Amino acid sequence: MPRTTAFVLGAILCVAGAIPLPARQAAPVSGHAGLFSEMRWRNIGPLRAGRTKALAGVPSQPFTFYMGMVNGGVWKTINAGRTWTPIFDDQPTGSIGSIAVALSDPNIIYVGSGEGLQRPDLAIGDGMYKSTDAGKTWTHLGLRDSQQIARVEVDPKNPNRLFVAVLGHP
Repeated sequence: MPRTTAFVLGAILCVAGAIPLPARQAAPVSGHAGLFSEMRWRNIGPLRAGRTKALAGVPSQPFTFYMGMVNGGVWKTINAGRTWTPIFDDQPTGSIGSIAVALSDPNIIYVGSGEGLQRPDLAIGDGMYKSTDAGKTWTHLGLRDSQQIARVEVDPKNPNRLFVAVLGHP
């Protein structure tokens, strides 16, 4: 394409893009009728998921996920997020920094408490927790004075071997 033709074509496209077009009018909606009339409000999960720090999925169970809020505990879904259930409410801390699911046994879940984000209003935790029954019950493992656990990784072959990034006192 000759240079002059390309220039003229580009100029035409620029001018055409600058021409205002009339706005499309939406169909009038009265009351609850309209495009979303069949939709109804329903609560499907945690009330305060705005500061979510931790998330873990289960590769062998594609609809199962665990979510940990910085000050809202651990929640579990088994239907890809349609509904969420709190599974950590009976523990003394609600500040979650990391969640890890053992690849070799999806019933084993580790939670590192203490949000692990450096900010002026952070929430601290009290160490590491483990569940061997997919979150029904929890055992405190230790690191009680760690306050902030930013990351937990589980050895893919040995579910009892952990790597824990402890930030400590803020």
